[in-house]
Amino acid sequence: MDMKIKKLDEFLTTFYESATFPRGLAQSAHYSLLAGGKRIRPLLLLELLEAFGLELMPAHFQIAASVEMIHTGSLIHDDLPAMDNDDYRRGKLTNHKKFDEATAILAGDTLFFDPFYVISTCDLPAKMIVDLTRELAFASGAYGMVAGQILDMAGEGKTLSLEEIEQIHRLKTGRLLTFPFVAAGIIAEKTAQELEKLRQIGQELGLAFQIRDDILDVTASFSELGKTPGKDVLEEKSTYVAHLGLAGAEKMLTQKLSEVEKSLTEMSIPDDSQILKIIKRLELNHA
Repeated sequence: MDMKIKKLDEFLTTFYESATFPRGLAQSAHYSLLAGGKRIRPLLLLELLEAFGLELMPAHFQIAASVEMIHTGSLIHDDLPAMDNDDYRRGKLTNHKKFDEATAILAGDTLFFDPFYVISTCDLPAKMIVDLTRELAFASGAYGMVAGQILDMAGEGKTLSLEEIEQIHRLKTGRLLTFPFVAAGIIAEKTAQELEKLRQIGQELGLAFQIRDDILDVTASFSELGKTPGKDVLEEKSTYVAHLGLAGAEKMLTQKLSEVEKSLTEMSIPDDSQILKIIKRLELNHA
């Protein structure tokens, strides 16, 4: 797993050290990309490909890098004063605090657009590239992450139903976590039925991931989170913890993760696979 992260980071570093990039933009994008993080989205993709019996190729790391770029761009924008207004991310100054607000906005922009160039230059069949591009756009824009973000902001200070909370997070967090599962299925040339199953698994994991994040926001320290804890309470957000209570949220997290593990096993994923180990580490006693 460490070797996969190393190869991913090498690709991202090389990409943003290109002489054709304006230096300030490259520095800002590279700063946030290499600021840390678990790389869970690209690792899910790479580990799932191996679980499907594929030998990893450079093109697979490019696809993995593309989803990490989108995710990092969303974090840069999420931390801006107009959004969550945070000074720290992954234990380091947020992009707009390290550089300036305009640079941070543009760094986020480039991390939203560059992934589609990266995918288009992959050494994969043309139809596969089109399918992967469609899925990443679907996960990222008005059908996914961006839509979830604006619904999340609109819900601040309001008491939302559990269904409304789930809708926000299926879009904001879930769609981008679903991409690695669907992308792996596309690359491994799975059937339409198998792709739909992978999409469902990704959606469930996305909700579990958000529930876990809500729990940690009220239970973890700054050093554990790498960002300011308690932000959800301060911003009066409707969270799983606020709606279900801490014990209820913890129970739902356990249920969701168990469902994901069961579904992956049903797809003949070996019990000792790295993909299942990643899911296991999302349990609170593995935090």
